[in-house]
Order: sequence, then structure tokens, then C-alpha cells
Amino acid sequence: MSDLLASIDEHLAAVESLKGDAPIIRRVAERIVEIIRDGGTVYVLGNGGSAADAQHIAAELQGRFKRDRRALPVVALTTDTSILTAVANDLGADYVFVRQVEALVGAQDGLWVLSVSGTSPNVVAAVELARQRGACVLGFTGRSGGRLVDFCNECLCADHAASDRVQEVHELAYHLVCEMVEEAFA
Repeated sequence: MSDLLASIDEHLAAVESLKGDAPIIRRVAERIVEIIRDGGTVYVLGNGGSAADAQHIAAELQGRFKRDRRALPVVALTTDTSILTAVANDLGADYVFVRQVEALVGAQDGLWVLSVSGTSPNVVAAVELARQRGACVLGFTGRSGGRLVDFCNECLCADHAASDRVQEVHELAYHLVCEMVEEAFA
């Protein structure tokens, strides 16, 4: 039982540290609102659990989070299995996101990237290209930020190194972002 309680305490400490990141969370939401108001699309990506989070974010903003409002142009780049598997098979896994960024992302758009380590080659390649194209890059990563932090216009570095705690902080943070974005369009 003590391990369970220790894990809960660890979770609470990681979430508590998010209070210091409130300005970053607000800026991420403001950037997303600006991108959408200017006619752009926000593309979201990540690997593994972060891929699921990318889909979750797109669902909250394309669909409905808490309030009625128009559908917002937010698209997860983790959902098209034909593209993901064809690119991984033909070009390699490092290209699954960069090819989609090459095809879809322009200077008016945003790329919201979730990566616990901030070092995944397929994520770093995508953000490098997005920045070259003039897109706004928003990052959610772990404590170190990895290479991702160098390419982001705004980057939330959850104050933990363990994947589960980082993803728990990310989920709370992106729900806060979704709430602010939705409020702007409701």
C-alpha cells in the first residue's frame, strides 16, 4: 500500500508544479486561438501514449469539450494508419510525421507536439520542417525538454522525468488549453 500512496503523492507533486507553468499554458492557448482566427489549422502529433493524447486533443477541439461552438480546425497526424504504415514501411519510421508536415503544414498553421523525451527522431524531424516553413510550433515535453525545446515557439516542460507522470501533467495542461481555446470561440 505504501507504494500506491507514494505514487499518488508523486502525481500530486507533479501536478502541483504545473501552477508555475500557468503563463506557458495561457500562451499556448493564445497561440492556438490566433492560428485558428487567422485561418490556419493546428496539427497535433506524438508517439505511443502521446499519439493517443494528440487524438484526444483533436477530438476535444474539433468536436465539443465543454461548450457549444463551431468545430475548430485541429487535426491529429496520428490517425491515418495507411499513411503511417506506408511511410514507415517505404521510408522508415523517422519519416511518418515529417511527410505529413511536408504535405499539410504551412506558415499560417501550428504544429502541437507531445513528446515525453523531446528526442524522438520522427518528432524532431517534423518540428524542424515546420519551423523552416514558418509554422508555429508548440511543445509539451518532460523535464529536460530534449531537442524539442529548441524548436518551439512555446514549450511546456512537465517537471518530471517518468513517462506516466509527464503524461498525467500533459493531460491536465491540454485540457486547460482546450478550455481556454473553446472559451474564445464559444
